[in-house]
Amino acid sequence: MGRLVMKFGGTSVANIERIQNVARHVKREVDAGHEVAVVVSAMSGKTNELVAWCTEASPLHDAREYDAVVASGEQVTSGLLAIALQSLGIQARSWQGWQIPIRTSDAHASARIVEIDGSEIIKRFAERKEVAVIAGFQGIHAETGRITTLGRGGSDTSAVAIAAALRADRCDIYTDVDGVYTTDPRVVPKARRLDKVSFEEMLELASLGAKVLQVRSVELGMVHNMPIFVRSSFDKPEDIDPHGTPPGTLISSEEDSMENHVVTGIAFSKDEAQISVRRIEDKPGVAASIFGPLADANINVDMIVQNVSEDGKTTDLTFTVPAADFARAKQTITSAQDKIGYARFDSETDVAKVSVIGSGMRSHAGVAAQAFAALAARNINIRAITTSEIKFSVLIDAAYTELAVRTLHTLYGLDQV
Repeated sequence: MGRLVMKFGGTSVANIERIQNVARHVKREVDAGHEVAVVVSAMSGKTNELVAWCTEASPLHDAREYDAVVASGEQVTSGLLAIALQSLGIQARSWQGWQIPIRTSDAHASARIVEIDGSEIIKRFAERKEVAVIAGFQGIHAETGRITTLGRGGSDTSAVAIAAALRADRCDIYTDVDGVYTTDPRVVPKARRLDKVSFEEMLELASLGAKVLQVRSVELGMVHNMPIFVRSSFDKPEDIDPHGTPPGTLISSEEDSMENHVVTGIAFSKDEAQISVRRIEDKPGVAASIFGPLADANINVDMIVQNVSEDGKTTDLTFTVPAADFARAKQTITSAQDKIGYARFDSETDVAKVSVIGSGMRSHAGVAAQAFAALAARNINIRAITTSEIKFSVLIDAAYTELAVRTLHTLYGLDQV
């Protein structure tokens, strides 16, 4: 017997029929003798509708009231799933974030979890064999008593944090795909599902474009060493052996992997913008004068390339920002032109970042060099490069994204079964 946290996303609970399907998944694990807590998202499309209502009521709305509105989506789902479980003869009750409680910071719409008290749920496991159906994405700020939400994808974060608080054996993330793939199967039909991925690799994949898991949930899993299993909610519940290993991807510590492949996967993102600030006087403090205001504006800078002129008097700085932040980044830099002292501002929004991830890179030389040669053979020009211990990223023209991904996927043998 074990203790599981099962998380179901919006597409898995999109209507009553799918909620009843989720209930059968939960019943399978309960019948196998497991203690189960379930974390649910709002029904597919519901959060977008609630957000739109807030904007329609007032474009400049109170973030505290915004949280009160958007948190209601998960409240509906948790109640409906508890009803569906009870109809199957299973003891179940719904929990809102404030009832557990899940204590968070007071950064409304993007709160961070501070503490979770799982003692009452654990007590009910022992005394009542009761399934806890928990509304994801939400918590409470202890001092103000106001409902908070964790930002988009926050239900994944809720689930992993609750799993850690309940000292669960595993956190199962049920979604509309059956695991983590070597790359997007829509781009590379030969992409393969990975049986195991390390926390570090998944963190890179999630932050560099893979949409399977939210980055914060992977960070929490790594901090608490909580195994996360990504699996499909659309597999028939009755066809799955609860004591076997169903199709999916286990995300765990690196030591749990018997063998590290050199390259685990290829991620890509087209939501990038490139900025070049040219002919700046090359002196101490120049970089700070550019990146300081961007940091103050909460704009994340990724790739940075610096080119110094032959005479050493001026320098060019090229970097990337998320496409959604491009307009703000441009305004931030141009408004500080006198302070920075640059001669020209250039930008390009039709670019993409392609990243190669694998913990095996630590012990293998020349992995990036192979990629550069392969891309050159395809006449794909590299605008910028960044590297870390287990990944490297290249910035290219967006038109070549799919070709680059397919080329690299084949280069590193990821097509092979």
